[in-house]
Amino acid sequence: MLKLIYKSILFFIIFLVIVIISTYYFTGNGYTSIAAKYLNNDQIKIIKKYIFPYRYIAEQEIIIDKISNPFVNLEMDHKVKMKNINLAKMNNVKLSNKLVLKKYNIVDGFYAGINNTFPGSGYIDFHENILFVLSARGILAYSENIEKNLKLKQVITNIDDFISTEQFNKHKWFSIKDLLVHNKKIYVSYTEEIKPNCWNTSLIWSDLNYEKIEFKKLFSNSECIVSVNNPEGEFNAHQSGGKIIYLGKNQILLSVGDYRNRFLAQDENSINGKIIQINTLNSNYKIFSMGHRNPQGLFYDKNNNFILETEHGPQGGDEINIIRIDNNKSKKIQNFGWPIVSAGEHYGGKERDGNDKKYKKYPLHKSHKEYGFIEPLKSFVPSIGISEITKISDNNYTVSSLGGRSLYFFEIGNEKIINLEKVEIFERIRDIKFYKGQLFLFLEDTATIAILDIN
Repeated sequence: MLKLIYKSILFFIIFLVIVIISTYYFTGNGYTSIAAKYLNNDQIKIIKKYIFPYRYIAEQEIIIDKISNPFVNLEMDHKVKMKNINLAKMNNVKLSNKLVLKKYNIVDGFYAGINNTFPGSGYIDFHENILFVLSARGILAYSENIEKNLKLKQVITNIDDFISTEQFNKHKWFSIKDLLVHNKKIYVSYTEEIKPNCWNTSLIWSDLNYEKIEFKKLFSNSECIVSVNNPEGEFNAHQSGGKIIYLGKNQILLSVGDYRNRFLAQDENSINGKIIQINTLNSNYKIFSMGHRNPQGLFYDKNNNFILETEHGPQGGDEINIIRIDNNKSKKIQNFGWPIVSAGEHYGGKERDGNDKKYKKYPLHKSHKEYGFIEPLKSFVPSIGISEITKISDNNYTVSSLGGRSLYFFEIGNEKIINLEKVEIFERIRDIKFYKGQLFLFLEDTATIAILDIN
């Protein structure tokens, strides 16, 4: 009799597990399942909330984002109707280093942000004195001189064939990630939904045209990271990278973040947590460097023959790294250590409940060199929300920040950053470009293009 009771209990447990797993995999996304026939919506919600809390939280975030962000549809409407983008001259701002920041606010069109719900985020680049601006939702526009003509003319594109309202409305972090205009060609990176609820960072390109641009896929990987039910139990498309630079000889570099699936950064078979080198003629690629978390800035210093790379750390530990071009010729991939090493900590630190397992798997040692990895040129603790990096003169550079709302000017000497100077800009800086003695900034708290006369 006792054995029968034990068998009954065991059978019930097995049945319950099967029901829960079936529910977890096949419900909640508009699909029907066997489990859904036996459980009502409230029961399914309870199972997700208490047995699979990450899935529940992820779904609620997406629902909240859809409800609270009507600006995506507003921006998409502006794009479809091909309206021009009007600018308004704002008051100049005197900075602490005695430079003057000229600001031109984007009045319309750039409505939906990546971090902020409103206004929109954007990226900037130049081609033959023409300033190009691309919004996070795919509005592409240009102007020959915004200081004289307060208007950006919109260009017809087929970006919506690759990422559009359906993806944008899933969450504000699904977006355009960068813009590169080089040698009469234009490149755009974005978060691609490779298959339903499975994402990675991809790249499209086109010959440059001022009236109509037909993008084609240049790089997309079959590997993707599911936004729910992934091995790490975490997903964050803010950690997608997407920065693009031209390396020369039909080669470009594309940064790809780890999407908070940390283990991928040390997996040589994965593109995630890497800088990858792509041949623009045939789309062949190889890993350029690895061990990155979320690379946000890239700059090719031709004179010194190295790449400057910036990346977001976790809680603390934003980095500026040097990737040596000469070292890249060897078979050994340059490795910057994430998630084994970092000057930062996992969110909540070692005292946070549940983080002990995370530290056991990803210890975040403080010395890179001691564990066989390349030391950062600079680690920022606390984090500054580091973004783009560029060179402004022979040995002078600047790096921008999101959370820090500042520019950081510095020199590089003897493999070290020297004379670091923080200059507050008072807004999140999404992108910077140095062009003919002027530093152009995209400020995303107000959707503003700002200009600093450096020389």
